[in-house]
Amino acid sequence: MTTIVEPTTRSTFVPAPVNPPERFLMGPGPSNPDPRVLAAMGANPVGHLDPYFVELMDQTMGALRAVYGTQNHHTLPISATGSAGLETIMMNLLEPGDSAVIGVVGYFGQRLAEMARRAGADVRTVEVAPGEILDPAQIEAALEERSAKLVAFVHVETTTGACQPIAPMVEVARRHGALVAIDCVTSLGGLPIDIEALGVDAAGSCSQKCIGAPPGLAPITIGPRAMEAVRARKQKPSTWYLDLSLLFQYWGEERGSRSRAFHHTAPIAAIYGFHEALRLILEEGLEARWARHQAAHEALVRGLDRLGLSLFPPAKNRCATINVINVPAGVHEARVRGRLLDAGVEMGGGLGTLAGKVWRVGVMGYNAQVSRVERFVGELERALG
Repeated sequence: MTTIVEPTTRSTFVPAPVNPPERFLMGPGPSNPDPRVLAAMGANPVGHLDPYFVELMDQTMGALRAVYGTQNHHTLPISATGSAGLETIMMNLLEPGDSAVIGVVGYFGQRLAEMARRAGADVRTVEVAPGEILDPAQIEAALEERSAKLVAFVHVETTTGACQPIAPMVEVARRHGALVAIDCVTSLGGLPIDIEALGVDAAGSCSQKCIGAPPGLAPITIGPRAMEAVRARKQKPSTWYLDLSLLFQYWGEERGSRSRAFHHTAPIAAIYGFHEALRLILEEGLEARWARHQAAHEALVRGLDRLGLSLFPPAKNRCATINVINVPAGVHEARVRGRLLDAGVEMGGGLGTLAGKVWRVGVMGYNAQVSRVERFVGELERALG
């Protein structure tokens, strides 16, 4: 006997329209985009293979090369957040049995190491205490003990505020025949970076920090030596979506056909915004932009000094874009952040071993202006009151 089940009435919940509060984003990211970037994202949508969009893809790659300081053809924004860009690098450059040496100065270095392990590599880490930077001699010792295909490290560690000089690390890696990959998530567009002059083989960043667009894209660049390694793989990468050989059938190979093969539906509006953010960087001029970030950082430091606050990393390791502040004894750090948020201002807390001990303040992109930094310092003073 068949039992007939009567359909039930489905309750329908209709959410309210999106109406987010206005926030002054002074944490470690995202930062507030330039209003012109947000306006560009509202432009008319087109298809992801539309001739207009294909041309825009080419323009975006060209502008991104200029910001990275490279002629690498294989330079593009991955359609995912910054983490996916770094994973693209690891999953394509490394395969099972390869050896990698990863410099770890904080959480994001640990994450690079985990990505390399998941690519199947034999991973050795070289670690230092929070706030410190790696001594290239440490990397050299690891490479002298056993060679590696790849040396990877974080340029600016967002959890500690420490900035790792790139050139000495590259020099050591090159001397031992290793490729070099860097995480420049918190530096691209805000600190001097010249990928070609430095000899870096692969680099990954994000859209929402110094570049000044909303989150959602992962700008990467892959140099000729790294692409040779990709083409010499013994097996395909274990990722389909992040396989560079497939991605460039869509984004276009160097001297390749103008026709593009479908790989995925690109986030059209996000690319519009990213294109505008890159355009604004180049319109301002890279050196002027780097100087603006430095001036805003110095204004922040002056304000912190007035409030009796100090930065966590040693002075020699600091940089302009991420400022990690020691929480004074007796101050409830989360309560201060809560008061700021009540005033519409976001400030980041510590991660990992620094949780509850530091605040993290980003001076990035559109927010890297002295006037905006001074506004933040005033809000922080009231929250500490």
